[in-house]
Amino acid sequence: MSKNLTPIIEANNKYSSEFDKGALSGQPKKNLAILTCMDARFDPAKALGLEEGDAHVIRNAGGRATDDAIRSLVVSHKLLGTVEWFIIHHTDCGMQKISDETIAKLLEDDLETSSFDGKSWSNNNNPKSENSKPGSKEGHKIDWYTFSSLKQSMAEDLKTIKNHNLIPSNIKIHGFIYEVSSGKLIKIKDYKES
Repeated sequence: MSKNLTPIIEANNKYSSEFDKGALSGQPKKNLAILTCMDARFDPAKALGLEEGDAHVIRNAGGRATDDAIRSLVVSHKLLGTVEWFIIHHTDCGMQKISDETIAKLLEDDLETSSFDGKSWSNNNNPKSENSKPGSKEGHKIDWYTFSSLKQSMAEDLKTIKNHNLIPSNIKIHGFIYEVSSGKLIKIKDYKES
């Protein structure tokens, strides 16, 4: 039984009973797109003062400029008119605490949730549920976009986006690091790695 299903349905019933934004356009009012991490500690709307309809928000693990993120940014501009993009990575990112090889090895062992002890990742070796699947080597075929330096990952992503053949040069592209401990956005040029 899900502990989240009932409260989510109840919250949505309340939200939809008061909903007054059904006429919003799919085109963002601020002509803005954001590419950022899926980390639950960062709520782009709250942190950036946005409302429904203001911006496209594209999220993935690490906020990386993957093929799918680029696809979404191109659609955001070409079909829906965004002309300014914010690329936002964040401190204490899980993708900075693991390597592609480690993720692949964890998945090869089993598909259950792993744990991080502050230094390394490991499988819990908990008893598997009756619905558990065995591990798989498929994880070795995926680029997980892990990184060791926030500044370097941001520089790589900004370069990938700015140099992409399907992205026009007139798009304003900004790079930021979101500090999870303070809620502050720091321009990438001003960010000092510790």
